[in-house]
Amino acid sequence: MPQINRRTLLAGAAATTALTAGAHVAAQDAVEVRPNIASKSILITGCSTGFGRLAAEHYAREGARVFATMRDLPRAEGAELTALAAAENWDLHLIEIDVLSDDQVSSGVAKAMEINGGPIDVLINNAGISFGGPVEIQDIEATQLTFDTNVFGAQRMIRAVLPSMREARSGLIINITSQLGRVIAPSYGMYSPSKFALEALSEGLAYELVPHGVDVTIVEPGGYPTMIWSNANTNSVALLERSDDTHTSGYPALVSRLGQRTGGGSTDPMDVPRAMADIIAQPPGTRPLRVPVHPGGKPQIAINTLTAQVQVDWLGASPFGPWIKDVHNV
Repeated sequence: MPQINRRTLLAGAAATTALTAGAHVAAQDAVEVRPNIASKSILITGCSTGFGRLAAEHYAREGARVFATMRDLPRAEGAELTALAAAENWDLHLIEIDVLSDDQVSSGVAKAMEINGGPIDVLINNAGISFGGPVEIQDIEATQLTFDTNVFGAQRMIRAVLPSMREARSGLIINITSQLGRVIAPSYGMYSPSKFALEALSEGLAYELVPHGVDVTIVEPGGYPTMIWSNANTNSVALLERSDDTHTSGYPALVSRLGQRTGGGSTDPMDVPRAMADIIAQPPGTRPLRVPVHPGGKPQIAINTLTAQVQVDWLGASPFGPWIKDVHNV
């Protein structure tokens, strides 16, 4: 296996940006410096509400070319976003993509690339779904839908954008997981298992893409007041209605709270789009593998630190060592 290190390949670009990066840090002490993403083309899944909608608006406002995707078009959320883009003269394009559909993923990414005139710079896998309740009451329908959306949907998108990114030897894939993709709270059904899977998929992909100059970053939000809570409540009530006592009788306290979950408090969901903008603006080959985002506790940091060291200790001296060390900035 060739001993290829992405940081070596991109040393010239990184050196060129070093003075600028230093000036950026110094300037932050005096005034907020907004990351420059104006030259980027960014495709985002799940833009009807939440982080996806906020990111689409924020990046378009900052001058990026945004491909905002959502399922089931036409719909009110799409019409609102299109009208806003027209009023503000944004370079924003609404595309129908249901991440459960191979055909829509393929045609939607092809349409974005045609409009862009080449590869997409950034893919943000944001679309996600959640059911609450104990693992035992998660029937196969709920389990399959959770993994098909949160894991297989991301994989469909990754496979659609990567050939052109690899050919261009540039690009960034951001996969939005959760702090619950690294730590476990009871009664979140298959949400944590699916986000753990997306974490593993993302890390393996990051190693494999080092020789191709494509970055992967995992964004791990804590709780924020987005539609995921009410959507999860709706899903959980539907799950409970088709369940029976065979599985629900063992968990009366947990089952009684299904459909009533709220979260996020007064935190600002814009934290996540802003954090991703910072990642996008960083020089290629320097972006972190994982970025926890929340103003409060981030319990996954200790796990992230430990597992990075384990990976380097385990594989650092192997033929994969240069890739592992590159991703973990060793």
